[in-house]
Amino acid sequence: MKISGVIITYNEARNIARCLASLQAVCDEILVLDSFSTDNTAQICQSFGVRFEQNTFEGHIQQKNVALQRASHPWVLSLDADEALSSELRASILALKKARPQKGGFTFNRLTNYCGKWIHHSGWYPDTKLRLVTKADAQWGGINPHDQLLPSKELQLQHLKGDLLHYSYYTKADHFKQIAYFSEIAAKELHARRIKSSIPTIIMKVAAQFIKTYFIKLGFLDGVAGWNIAVRSAYATQQKYQLLRKLWQNG
Repeated sequence: MKISGVIITYNEARNIARCLASLQAVCDEILVLDSFSTDNTAQICQSFGVRFEQNTFEGHIQQKNVALQRASHPWVLSLDADEALSSELRASILALKKARPQKGGFTFNRLTNYCGKWIHHSGWYPDTKLRLVTKADAQWGGINPHDQLLPSKELQLQHLKGDLLHYSYYTKADHFKQIAYFSEIAAKELHARRIKSSIPTIIMKVAAQFIKTYFIKLGFLDGVAGWNIAVRSAYATQQKYQLLRKLWQNG
């Protein structure tokens, strides 16, 4: 069972070393597809001896599909640069390699660290992700920037023990910067799909997002971090649909 570890990057010097270190024990190849980073992402990757290639970024889904196709081995383990395998998850993958399955798809839970706190509620956990698949049986889809690895209909999925550790935001400023970036991408995607927005729509979606995160998904059990996540998730929803409304107003 030969596995290619695949990561896309752009200015990920803060995160990429942790990600690569977690993959070394389980991957037979590590491919980093970079979008012409301007920090020292390239130097860090090269110090790990990985395949480092570059490709013009046209969207998260598009870039991940390019990376998927460039992988050399039949199995692909896809991570984001701000993710890393826990020790338990590494052990699960190593045990799987000994079993030598011919094809399949494997999911695992993602545990997110938000400003120094691990989040176990708020709709952020278990956040199950499909990330280990036979290359020929999956492709990336979804709606940018929220990409999703989609398996073929006949592919059987199984779940592995252990968490995929996600180091999301280090500070409040990081979160708001990401909200601004993702909101613009998401608004353009919705506009391209001919979805419209209005003030009543914005109010309803913002309220629904807060209620879902803080109450339905038990965000209040995450303490202050849960409150911040709920408020900022609602704000992100507001930004996305306000930008969408402006796109329609501007023709």
